[in-house]
Amino acid sequence: MVDALSKTINLELNGASMPRFIAVEGPIGVGKTSLAKRLAETFSYETLLERTADNPFLSRFYQDRQAAALPTQLHFLLQRAAQIEALRQGDMFQPQRIADFLMDKDPLFARVTLDADELKIYQAVYQQLSLNKPLPDLVIYLQAPATVLMERISARGVASERNIDLAYLTELNEAYMEFFHYYEAAPLLIINVADIDPINNEDDYRNLVDYLLSIKTGRHYYNPQAHL
Repeated sequence: MVDALSKTINLELNGASMPRFIAVEGPIGVGKTSLAKRLAETFSYETLLERTADNPFLSRFYQDRQAAALPTQLHFLLQRAAQIEALRQGDMFQPQRIADFLMDKDPLFARVTLDADELKIYQAVYQQLSLNKPLPDLVIYLQAPATVLMERISARGVASERNIDLAYLTELNEAYMEFFHYYEAAPLLIINVADIDPINNEDDYRNLVDYLLSIKTGRHYYNPQAHL
């Protein structure tokens, strides 16, 4: 069913003005990686995905955030920088890609998780990196209440995420909302996914694709009703 819908949409993309580089963002549990993968399949784009499974500190971070925050954060920073550098060594501006992260948001996590001294170390490393970051043609910010994120994280049953608590998700949500409140670097689509499922519901996904293809500039809010 998903493949058939993707083929149908693909046929209708001929002549459409497509964003060449899309970044999907949002807090843990909101579905950014799943949406990035599905959009990539529909548009026949390459993907640039966070490799969370490669971070050896992540499970320790969820067990004891204070003890493992700095190595977790630095590992992700260096990993993302290496991914961007690998693209730069190739031809990062020609292929069409969808990423499930926005490099500009990395300091957001640092401010949420690190204490003052650790943040100074992180900022020193960040400033030393020569990041030739590609600017997205469209940023998609997925948002949902922390209670919804908690339910989805619990439902997917990832062992390393069992120690995530509602207080952390609430703090992370607030940081994301503040970050994107001021974000103006690229066209921005803010989507409330609390009541829709664009991964598994075909109408939800189709309507979302139709809407995002209409965006050229500015900030847009997409708050649809769920399709049953």
